[in-house]
Amino acid sequence: MPLDFLFCIFLAIETSAIHAASRTHDSEIGVPCPLGYFPCGNITKCLPQLLHCNGIDDCGNHADEDNCGDNTGWPQQLDVIYKKKLSEYVFEEEIEECLLDSVPKECLCRGLELDCNYASLDSIPLVSSNITLISLQMNLLTKLVANGFKIYQDLKYLYLQNNNISTVSGQAFRGLYNLTKLYLNHNKITFLKPHVFEDLHKLEWLIIENNTVKCITPLTFYGLNSLILLDLRYNTLAQLPDKHLCRYMPRLNWLDLEGNDIHNLRNGTFISCRSLTVLILRRNRISTLNENSFAALQRLVELDLAINKNEWLPPKLFKDLKELSKLDLSYNPIQNIQADQFDYLIKLRSLSLEGVEIPNIQRRMFGRLRQLSHIYFKKFQYCCYAPHVRSCKPNTDGISSFENLLASIIQRVFVWVVSAVTCFGNIFVICMRLYMRSENKLHALSIMSLCCADCLMGIYLFVIAVFDLKYRGEYNKHAQLWMDSIHCQLVGSLAILSTEVSVLLLTYLTLEKYICIVYPFRFLRPGKYGTISVLVLIWLIGFVVAFIPLSNKDFFQNYYGTNGVCFPLHSEKSESAGGQIYSVIIFLGVNLVAFIIIVFSYGSMFYSIHQTAITAMEIRNHMKKEITLAKRFFFIVFTDALCWIPIFILKLLSLLQVEIPGSITSWVVIFILPINSALNPLLYTLTTRPFREMVEQVWQNYRQRRFSGNKDSQKIYGPSLICVEMWPTEKGSPKMTKPGHYTDCSEESMPTHSESQSLYT
Repeated sequence: MPLDFLFCIFLAIETSAIHAASRTHDSEIGVPCPLGYFPCGNITKCLPQLLHCNGIDDCGNHADEDNCGDNTGWPQQLDVIYKKKLSEYVFEEEIEECLLDSVPKECLCRGLELDCNYASLDSIPLVSSNITLISLQMNLLTKLVANGFKIYQDLKYLYLQNNNISTVSGQAFRGLYNLTKLYLNHNKITFLKPHVFEDLHKLEWLIIENNTVKCITPLTFYGLNSLILLDLRYNTLAQLPDKHLCRYMPRLNWLDLEGNDIHNLRNGTFISCRSLTVLILRRNRISTLNENSFAALQRLVELDLAINKNEWLPPKLFKDLKELSKLDLSYNPIQNIQADQFDYLIKLRSLSLEGVEIPNIQRRMFGRLRQLSHIYFKKFQYCCYAPHVRSCKPNTDGISSFENLLASIIQRVFVWVVSAVTCFGNIFVICMRLYMRSENKLHALSIMSLCCADCLMGIYLFVIAVFDLKYRGEYNKHAQLWMDSIHCQLVGSLAILSTEVSVLLLTYLTLEKYICIVYPFRFLRPGKYGTISVLVLIWLIGFVVAFIPLSNKDFFQNYYGTNGVCFPLHSEKSESAGGQIYSVIIFLGVNLVAFIIIVFSYGSMFYSIHQTAITAMEIRNHMKKEITLAKRFFFIVFTDALCWIPIFILKLLSLLQVEIPGSITSWVVIFILPINSALNPLLYTLTTRPFREMVEQVWQNYRQRRFSGNKDSQKIYGPSLICVEMWPTEKGSPKMTKPGHYTDCSEESMPTHSESQSLYT
């Protein structure tokens, strides 16, 4: 089998290959380069990190396109073997003719190999004793009895995976002196007796993955003098032996214990595992590591401790791992890493700290790892603390990148477009409302208040765009300072102020319309002072909601500084408990309740209108006009729903601990959240009938002046600036309705930012 051959070759050349790789890297680092740059092989040329593996030969000798993938450890050595040794290996011609004397009818035979997969066998079949391979995968075996394979002393490969084996006799493998590969994975084995493998002196691979083994002792592996690989992944081991796990496995090279329930590692567990080069302990519950837990593993090349419960690393935990080239500590709740924690790992080439918050991070931690070529962090901002490392990941959090505050060029362009449209559009509406004499002052005041809130969203996007321009090409140097700065806190507060005031105003206007339509004759709507009081109260609430997180840093921590756009859309694991609760109260509390009120109010309005039978012509006309207003306002609420429903979904997913890509946050903040703020001017004013009539009148006056032979012979009247924003004129009547015609509660109706599209078209 080619893979087996390659594996054996790897064991023979492992040490020399690692040293060769180290020498190659040493030659590269001999070229002095400034921080943030890497050398182009053996030529005196340095390039910035961002040009590494960009698909272009920037060095001229392809050195910048080498080592793009992180194959440190066994994958790297296997790659070398496949490239150099595979072509040299002469494969024996496969024998198709069966050489066995007796073959069960359910099985297939080829040479001295027997394939009984999917044969529904519940016991070991009886075949010729000269067999070399038996495959019994996917059968109905439930136990391995004593001496079941004793007559097959020439057997080299035994595949027993994917059965229902729960009991293994202490003499189950007696007589298998030549067995080299044994697969017991995906069964139901709970216990392996001492000395169960004592006759397997030539066994090299033992695979016990995906069983329910609860306990192992050194005597479990008695006799496995040639064992190289032991796979115990996804069992239920709660602890390892206190001492000498490898006492009877002196050549053990690869030990995989992923996915068990191991809680701690004692000093003597690996004391006899001196040949071990790969140790996988990921996905356990290890919370305690002793200073000498790995002291005996001086040949260890790869150590994987990812996804455990370690909160603290002993100061000299890695002091004896001089040959270690790959270390994975990702997704541990490590609270603090000492500055000299990795100083002893002089040959380390790959370091993974994904998912690890490092509050005390500094360049000193990685400065002595001169051979380090790949490093992985939780935040791309940490990459500035390892500027000598050629490949640092991640390059972006989806929002920002190593180079720019806004990672995507589309975002960098459209943030200017959206901010300009939002700011200038809303400022234009405010100026028009101040210039035009509206007969409904309260309506105009409400629109201007909402425009002010929308304009704040444009200012927020404008500030983000300015800082993106300021940090263009070198954002990583300033990322952490920017997110911790008072500028980021104030900009984030501005965005929350805009969104909350807008939501509350829409809710107020909806309730007002609801009362006017459902209870048209009760005169429950507020007057001038009531309306002003409500608007002031809404703005006060908005200010309180936006600036409370700035009042208590200990409770909220860096509430607005969790990303480059300073908007706390979804919770992160590193976010404080107070910040998470507050974020949920805002997005899934206040805003969701407001949205439900709006939907309920409009449902009640339409139901009330549908159920009311009115015969009086005047009241019928009045109701028609209210229906028109309701329809217009419904379109605006609909656009708000399109904006807020994605936000509600994102917040809910974050509560369910679903990982949300940062790119989604940036798209929501730049494109979805401000869409209403940008469209409001179009809906409020630019498409309304008064505005169109005014434009048409100006155009008519202009044409009259242009074609008039005598400008003084004809008096030209200017457009009326008294805009009737109450009801549409009757069909067929181009004249505007007189102000004093209406005396009911609808006279002070406050249409909002969707009324325009239906009412004045």
